[in-house]
Amino acid sequence: MIRTERKYVELLRILKEHKDPMGAKRLSELMAERGFVLSDRAVQYYLSYLDSMGFTEKIGNLGRILTPIGLDETDNALVDDRIGFIISKLERLAYRSTFDPTTSTGDVAYNLSIVPEKFAERTRSVYDEVAHSGCGFFNSYRVVERDPRVPAGFVGFITVCSISMDGVFQRNGIPVKMAFGGRLDVEKGTPRRFRDLIGYRGTTIDPLELFISSGLTSISHYTRSKTGIVLANIREVPSGARERVEEMIGLMNACGFVFPVTMGNQVFNLQNNPFRLSIVAFSGMNYIGAAVENGIEIKTEIGAGNIPFSKLMETN
Repeated sequence: MIRTERKYVELLRILKEHKDPMGAKRLSELMAERGFVLSDRAVQYYLSYLDSMGFTEKIGNLGRILTPIGLDETDNALVDDRIGFIISKLERLAYRSTFDPTTSTGDVAYNLSIVPEKFAERTRSVYDEVAHSGCGFFNSYRVVERDPRVPAGFVGFITVCSISMDGVFQRNGIPVKMAFGGRLDVEKGTPRRFRDLIGYRGTTIDPLELFISSGLTSISHYTRSKTGIVLANIREVPSGARERVEEMIGLMNACGFVFPVTMGNQVFNLQNNPFRLSIVAFSGMNYIGAAVENGIEIKTEIGAGNIPFSKLMETN
């Protein structure tokens, strides 16, 4: 049963991502963010089954944690079903993004990173370098200390997720497809080629998160010398939409968004497609990647939700 029931697997995955015990109320909230609307009572039912299978264990009144058997099940269950999950989550955030670049109002999608307080100032310094170098998709970030997702002794950092661009395009009648995440080689400020590309629709993990965790970037070197390997995404739109796309890009640039790196029917070392326009944009994940390169203990929820643009622009 566990291998054919997605709800069970999602509960296990959430418990794996959060090391502390979790109660039914919080699990219900996180399940809703993943597209599963369950009452607290329904979550309790699922948890009882997972307890009986030996996959979860109740820790007093604090909630559940994974058992070693549950961890193994989480790593192996429904791999095929999880292919495409990341892009589905991002597309949902794009749909919920209501940002209007003509008025600088509405919601944008964001990533939430959490660091121990001892790393807060160091993280600010690294984020400032990324922002000033122009490789962060958006030229600023937001520090949050009072948020239910930020534990005591930690500080949160909000960065704009580039999927916000997709939301703007869609609301202006431009069909857009998030195609690839990749490592972009830049020499003295000039982008040269993609070292690696991973398609969003054929993976169970965010491609850029994989590049970061594998130590395959040199973002900090780029921020100081304009030479390095940074993270970028490739989107595709119909070639006929170019004029409208350029109009939207101009409006978003005026609001602080930093893209594109380039665009065209043939970009860098990608194949030519006369019917599709490729848009290459630096990713907001460059902030997180630079922090990891600097030895900062950082945990990030990619596509954590949507936030009013005005909140993002408030002074830290």
